Amino acid sequence: MQKIDKKRIESLLESVRQLTPGQFGWLERTVEIFRYPCHFMIFCSDLFDEETLENFGDALRIHHSFSVEPFSKDKFEYVLERVVNMSSERAKLASKGNRGHDITIDGIAVSLKTQANSGISEEKIGISKFMELGKGVWGDNPSDLKRLLELFFEHLENYARIFTLRALKKAPDWIYELVEIPKELLLRANTGILEMKTGSSQYPKPGYCYVRDGDIELYQLYFDGGGERKLQVKNLLKNRCIVHARWEFTIPEG
Repeated sequence: MQKIDKKRIESLLESVRQLTPGQFGWLERTVEIFRYPCHFMIFCSDLFDEETLENFGDALRIHHSFSVEPFSKDKFEYVLERVVNMSSERAKLASKGNRGHDITIDGIAVSLKTQANSGISEEKIGISKFMELGKGVWGDNPSDLKRLLELFFEHLENYARIFTLRALKKAPDWIYELVEIPKELLLRANTGILEMKTGSSQYPKPGYCYVRDGDIELYQLYFDGGGERKLQVKNLLKNRCIVHARWEFTIPEG
């Protein structure tokens, strides 16, 4: 473990002495959570080393010392950039509102997702909003799905890697994992089977793209014609993806 410079410790102690009672209470709460059990694991990863793994896990623990809500996408983006850059300036967030990648790491464009739905599956990944589908032609003609699928492929051209942070278990015993979805796996949708749900009362009519490897269904793309008009990824097999890291820790209530 890297030693902390004595001057930094002395400077922090001096700052602590100047805190109000309320500020000191918040600091106590933050420091207290580091005493509780945790187990961080790194797998075959070119993104995380042991130091980055620990720093990211500690950021998760600090967050949950004040909130029972899982990490949101914006927190994931910010903390990932911060912990990667703690050891070297390798990461840079994309500008706000960018419709392509979310961050560049080592000059590579990366898309970041999160999953924290109730009833989350350990073995199947879901992304409730992979991308917006816009306001183009989309009604009840099954051929409209071909154009929407092309929008999906165009979107994939904006980045090289896709990571999703998944909250598998919630308070008080949290489990998170970081999974990379190979871009090649999503590109297999070019051989998928399109089906528009013409019997749906929704308009535009929703539809699916079923992506298979022989008899094995790899995932489905769901073209959601609701108010947001978005593309969802459903039931993507985790065993076709790469698990980079896992964080398990306890945050007591109160």
